[in-house]
Amino acid sequence: MIQGSEKRAADVVACRAPQVSYRNVEVARALAEPGMLAVLGFGAGTAPADDPRWLALDLEPFDAPAPLECWQVEGAVLAGTDGAVQWSRGGGWLYAAVNLDEREHGGPEETAALAYAQLGRFVAGQPERHIVRVWNYLSAINQGDGDQERYKQFCSGRARGMGDAFGSGFPAATAIGHHGAVARLQVYLLAAEQPGTRVENPRQVSAWRYPRQYGPTPPSFARAMRLPADDALAISGTAAVIGHASAHHDDLQAQLDETLANLEALLTSADMAAGFDTHSPLKAYVRHPADARQVRDFFRQRLPGVPALLLHGDICRRELLVEIDGWRYA
Repeated sequence: MIQGSEKRAADVVACRAPQVSYRNVEVARALAEPGMLAVLGFGAGTAPADDPRWLALDLEPFDAPAPLECWQVEGAVLAGTDGAVQWSRGGGWLYAAVNLDEREHGGPEETAALAYAQLGRFVAGQPERHIVRVWNYLSAINQGDGDQERYKQFCSGRARGMGDAFGSGFPAATAIGHHGAVARLQVYLLAAEQPGTRVENPRQVSAWRYPRQYGPTPPSFARAMRLPADDALAISGTAAVIGHASAHHDDLQAQLDETLANLEALLTSADMAAGFDTHSPLKAYVRHPADARQVRDFFRQRLPGVPALLLHGDICRRELLVEIDGWRYA
């Protein structure tokens, strides 16, 4: 539910949310458009670009050619680098990213700690210091047993590295495993001049309250974030989890149905109208390539007209086959 203590004062004026869209356009052309805060590409086939606003992600798409994900804001955009952090700002919003090779930093825990420490230090010194949304992509997320699983190590490193960056509460977030050739951790975020409003799902235990069976450090994220102007909901990675337990093991269709039920519950908790539309871009992370067709059919039947980008990615729990995140604009 929206937490009442986090309601913003009525006299605070927040900037309009970035407009996120999936577009089949050349990278250089997208970056040249007014107000372009960030452009994200997917898979090995993406063309390189020497621009801090550009990030090529190691998740392979099931579409060819894959569209770019474009973030546009109202106003001029400035961009640059600060050590390993690449950044851009405009319209009251900040994009920042790090791209680290684990081989240079000692594995998933140490790399996550470094990534979050670098991002936290950078964002803390900016006018747009309120982190509202984070994405994390790491290789072989389910490799290892028990507390040695790479995702659990990542969670411990993230918590250690963030320090007090999330002292006022966790942002919305996604953590997905990629199949890139390099053991790379890619983290990028969206921050704002004003804080957002955290949204939880009454069907699920809040992630930071997960019991010990899920690792020594619980995941650090909110289920969604209503952005400062109350004109958009940033939705965290959402899967077939009820309470804190995974549901419908090895049943893709049932997991898709349960995931949609969780997405709809988030809209209700955020006081938004039910349903997704043509301006609600979503990403589906699919564990097994053979399942991509069924996931696409699900979108056509249950979410007709919703822009959907399907990516080959591993979910943080081995029994989960699909996860969905994205945006819902008011």
